[in-house]
Amino acid sequence: MTPGAEQVDRKGRGRRIILWRHGQTSWNVERRFQGTTDVELTETGLGQARRAARLLASLKPDAIIASDLQRAARTAAELAALTGLEVTHDEGLRETYAGVWQGLTHDEIIARYGEEYGAWKRGEAVRRGGGELETEVADRAAPVVLRHADKLPENGTLVVTSHGGTIRTTIGRLLGLEPRHWESLGGLSNCCWSVLGEGARGWRLLEHNAGTLPEPVLGDDD
Repeated sequence: MTPGAEQVDRKGRGRRIILWRHGQTSWNVERRFQGTTDVELTETGLGQARRAARLLASLKPDAIIASDLQRAARTAAELAALTGLEVTHDEGLRETYAGVWQGLTHDEIIARYGEEYGAWKRGEAVRRGGGELETEVADRAAPVVLRHADKLPENGTLVVTSHGGTIRTTIGRLLGLEPRHWESLGGLSNCCWSVLGEGARGWRLLEHNAGTLPEPVLGDDD
């Protein structure tokens, strides 16, 4: 091994990123594409945020960052209230801008833009509704997450409160997956989260769409 290689290889090991989706909104219930539309939480969504915050607070996060859209900001505020941490809001963590798709229901999108929808699901680079490419979302969101992760202490935890599409593209980028494979990461339920841990070869997906506290991996793959 090259002198110093082990030190470099282990630098930053043990850091953890929790990517937490916001609580329920009325548009979620109606299956409307929200994108960058600033929709607030329902009472159910607020209750989801409070429950999830109690769980996540027990992990003693070191920092919280969030999209500035109110559904994410309000969700993050519940965790901040329990931990005493300040939330850093960043528009780079907003959901995908989807142009004319925003406000339409799932059925309306398929009826009006079926070919475009099908191409997106096949993994093609599509500007849904004339909006952003998924790679462009990753281009703006992943650096925000990494910048704040780099500030963590050894074994530190960063909570990122964002949106389903943005979280999926960010995970795909941090794991080094090809964009056409990002869709293989299933969606997140409201107020559920995914956990990335830093290993010897970079970030690893430890949990996905979780709603309970992360459990240690006990086995040969640890």
